[in-house]
Amino acid sequence: MTSYEQLFENNKKWIASMKARDVDFFEKLAKNQAPEYLYIGCSDSRVPANEIMGLEPGEVFVHRNIANVVANIDLNVMSVINYAVANLHVQHIIVCGHYNCGGVRAAMMPHDMGILNPWLRNIRDVYRLHQSELDMITDEHERYNRLVELNVQEQALNVIKTAVVQKSYLKNRYPTVHGWVFDLKTGELKDLKINFTKALQDIQKIYDLTGEF
Repeated sequence: MTSYEQLFENNKKWIASMKARDVDFFEKLAKNQAPEYLYIGCSDSRVPANEIMGLEPGEVFVHRNIANVVANIDLNVMSVINYAVANLHVQHIIVCGHYNCGGVRAAMMPHDMGILNPWLRNIRDVYRLHQSELDMITDEHERYNRLVELNVQEQALNVIKTAVVQKSYLKNRYPTVHGWVFDLKTGELKDLKINFTKALQDIQKIYDLTGEF
């Protein structure tokens, strides 16, 4: 186990390694950020956001919570999306889940989880929407993994439903919303290949917040 004090020693080593690569690294880092990507992922400690994409600090704006949920009444995630789109002008928004997600597994269990109940209901609602498909999967682990994928898809749709994303895309043709899953066993990212433009068109009848589509 790494001691608390060791964290500061690790920090010094990290500083030295970054300066060895680029002596002006921290001067550049201290300037205004201009990331092209917003990453919305799970809080799981095994999924380091920028590292799995091979990106450096400053290249990705990050929001994380249990099971990468995008709930429209969560002011945290809504504020992050709004700032990333309206102020940072990100080109891509990525919702990234991961297999073996504890939050998704908890949502599959018929147990009272206390304060987590309202949060997990977002994922249980995904199960309800796709119950016929999921119930046909007899292998519990495969059903669990499929729910992880479906949860990413639904949370990506929740991003697309936001006014700031719709208005920005109408005006600028960005950002584009993507859905990924990270495989802890292999380290690979799986692109769920969400058809953003089709998804945006499909939701317009109910979720159009621009009056232009």
